[in-house]
Amino acid sequence: MARIEQITAGLASQDAILVSVDQAQGSVPREAGAWMLVFPHAVHGTIGGGHLEFDAIAEARRRLSGTGGEPVLPVLRYALGPSLGQCCGGVVHLRFDRLGSADAPALTQRLRAELAPLALFGGGHVGKALVNVLAPLPFAVTWIDSRDEIFPPDVPANVECEHSDPVQAAVASLVPHSRVLIMSFSHAEDLDIVAACLKRLREQGDLPYIGLIGSKTKWATFRHRLEERGFHRQELAQVTCPIGVPGVTGKQPEVIAVAVAAQLLQTPLP
Repeated sequence: MARIEQITAGLASQDAILVSVDQAQGSVPREAGAWMLVFPHAVHGTIGGGHLEFDAIAEARRRLSGTGGEPVLPVLRYALGPSLGQCCGGVVHLRFDRLGSADAPALTQRLRAELAPLALFGGGHVGKALVNVLAPLPFAVTWIDSRDEIFPPDVPANVECEHSDPVQAAVASLVPHSRVLIMSFSHAEDLDIVAACLKRLREQGDLPYIGLIGSKTKWATFRHRLEERGFHRQELAQVTCPIGVPGVTGKQPEVIAVAVAAQLLQTPLP
């Protein structure tokens, strides 16, 4: 996703056309709700590429320039096979909305609402790699560590850094429905964070994913200690450990980050 700041800065100086998939039938490149914002000389987002996107960009820029003369309909129908030669074969209805500087606040609110909240505990090598992998993905990341000096000076636009000591205290204030990744520098901290997440899950039930970095042996030890703290088997089953999609065996931080991001994308997004 393009940076929200880039989009709002562009709208401050020139109008754009928001092209969004209004309806989708059959086999199509993108789902209803997918969008792109077309400026005279730039495009943010995508509705799936190919001939459909090429024609939609041309139509959007025609509307920006005011050329054409014929009536401008808010929604146009595209049959991908007959009219565009795309083998998908479905039908897409695209909505074209002209936006200016006055529309920037509402658009910003809409784009932020599309980001799923994610809490990342731990600023180590894997945490840093994950932040970079998640930068273009639809997540609003709260990056949390008990060591205030651990965060780099520059982070992606979708990341906010938070110092918390004790680190598990941050769990209570997480945005509802946050996905949680736990990879602190300390197994003791990891255990306390998992316990705080399970306590919140017991009371509020609003953490759809709790992922803990580590091996099956680490989780067996944690499971025993968490049972001693009063958590039962059904609650412990809601923790994912090890994390990452199966079949990715590399241990480099960047490899782990890609596998974990892929697993996060398998959990339902808003």
